[in-house]
Amino acid sequence: MNSNYYAIIMAGGVGSRFWPVSTVEFPKQFHDMLGCGITLLQKTFSRLEQLIPAENILILTNEKYNDLVLEQLPMVNSNQILLEPAMRNTAPCILYATLKIQKLNPDAVVVVAPSDHWIEDEAAFIEDLQTAFDFCEKEDALMTLGIKPTFPNTGFGYIEFDKEDIDQVKKVKQFREKPDYETAKKFLASGNFLWNGGIFIWSIRSVLKAFENFQPQLLALFSEGIPTYNTEFENEFITNNYALAENISIDYAVMEDADNVYVLPARFDWNDLGTWGSLHEKLPKDAQKNAVVNSKVILENASNNIIRSDTGKLIIVDGLHDYIIVDHNDVLLIYPKAKEQEIKLLITQVNDVS
Repeated sequence: MNSNYYAIIMAGGVGSRFWPVSTVEFPKQFHDMLGCGITLLQKTFSRLEQLIPAENILILTNEKYNDLVLEQLPMVNSNQILLEPAMRNTAPCILYATLKIQKLNPDAVVVVAPSDHWIEDEAAFIEDLQTAFDFCEKEDALMTLGIKPTFPNTGFGYIEFDKEDIDQVKKVKQFREKPDYETAKKFLASGNFLWNGGIFIWSIRSVLKAFENFQPQLLALFSEGIPTYNTEFENEFITNNYALAENISIDYAVMEDADNVYVLPARFDWNDLGTWGSLHEKLPKDAQKNAVVNSKVILENASNNIIRSDTGKLIIVDGLHDYIIVDHNDVLLIYPKAKEQEIKLLITQVNDVS
């Protein structure tokens, strides 16, 4: 394997729309959401390990999840786990990881990958990632893998590229915010828009140049800690300084302003597993389009439901269509799929009742 290849896995989110399974104490990336015997984090690590040395894979997460990461990834050492003492979005934590990698290997090329994506064709993913690494080793480029849209989704940002660009790797024209439905339909019809899946590739040199150009204050803050990175004093520096960082995403921090951004249209199947409905899409289903995880079921006059329980529980459903049915610990959720985006709002009500 190429010792210059590195990965940063983003594993600090809460996944509140997957409540009650995903909670602040035990978020979705640490769950076997598809009932396949492996958690989303484990699957992501395994996929990246096909191209990247295991010791070069860093995991960014909240400090409260350190034990969960070590439990699920016993092959990593503690120096590979970067603990965020405060929630500051993606730019600060990516910069922190980047400076740690630079100190180890200034010639590194890096992929930043969320821990909660589901990718079925891993061979195609590895081929696309290799193409991106090859490009970023030669060019001063900030790169992303764009997902070919399959329907006018209003929950994703979009990447626009030039229609006339016939190259495999395409220059990004602009990033577009999450559109309304009519705009999303126009994006699909035009043929030169991709979903922004949040997978980024770049060399250490290129991304640090971008931070220098567009986020000098953020770079100055984290550069003060360079003498401590990969030493016993790193944690003290991060604990004392991390919360001082601006709360800003990598998209807003550098990607939307840079003029050296490229996109590779991905050839693999992809799902960000952001909601119960997106999980329903990926699961096998019966003739009535019911998807079942872990449960034993008896279904009558029921269709297009997702049903999940703790292992082996018998669930009987009659007369429900397009519902989310989740029985987890002391919570039973029966909720319309059409309102799945509102699930995260329930948590405040539940806390008031508890």
